[in-house]
Amino acid sequence: MLQKIKETAEFLLNKIPNRPETAIILGTGLGDLVSHIENKIEIAYSEIPNFPISTVEGHSGKLIFGSLGGKEIMAMQGRFHYYEGYSMKEVTFPVRVMKAFGIKTLFLSNASGGMNPTFQVGDLMVITDHINCFPEHPLHGKNYEELGPRFPDMSEAYDRNLIALALKIGKENNVKLQRGVYVGTSGPTFETPAEYRRFHLMGGDAVGMSTVPEVIVARHGGMKVFAISVITDLGVVGIVENVSHEEVQKAAAEAQPKMTFIMKELIKQF
Repeated sequence: MLQKIKETAEFLLNKIPNRPETAIILGTGLGDLVSHIENKIEIAYSEIPNFPISTVEGHSGKLIFGSLGGKEIMAMQGRFHYYEGYSMKEVTFPVRVMKAFGIKTLFLSNASGGMNPTFQVGDLMVITDHINCFPEHPLHGKNYEELGPRFPDMSEAYDRNLIALALKIGKENNVKLQRGVYVGTSGPTFETPAEYRRFHLMGGDAVGMSTVPEVIVARHGGMKVFAISVITDLGVVGIVENVSHEEVQKAAAEAQPKMTFIMKELIKQF
């Protein structure tokens, strides 16, 4: 594993002029943020040694380097999911490469189903904490001290200073931001009404099929993390809706300008 991480990092470092300290992982329907990146260098996942390939519609499958908000960044346009058949080691491999690069702050976005009765489709939810319901843990197995400690602390998985700054940016610019706990599940089925009720009773405000593994590995590697969800459908008791991947993509695309603004300003100001 260590050799693969080194090999991939060295391949990428030879392709770029500047070494970034900030990375972004963009989720379903949210890849348009890359249009704001300047001086772009794009590398297809298929060209990168040891990288998986995204198989999900709405995930372009490119690694992009450039500048955003005055900072050098590394952006994943498209992520990998456990439900695609990848192991958790494969899902989180890009985050390991980020650590080898020297990435210090990771920003993530995703599309999720809202369970909080105050949420509406199109809302943005700043993630304040998460509940891990994946059947496999990304840190399961041998621990390499070069990558992080055997028992990493998760009492502040999402950086409170970045959360506070995002809420400040939202308030000053009339962008409504919800806050809440994200529940990560394996997918690929959307939740049943009973599952929505269960996750909400557990303390969840939104549920999705990503983010949690990447956050765990990022924190294992000592990175600061900020994540935001676009509420693309509702699983609130009494109003559970039928949902399709196409509808999720559409709702995410409609909310995209707000998410892009918040992310761009946050990267500029942090």
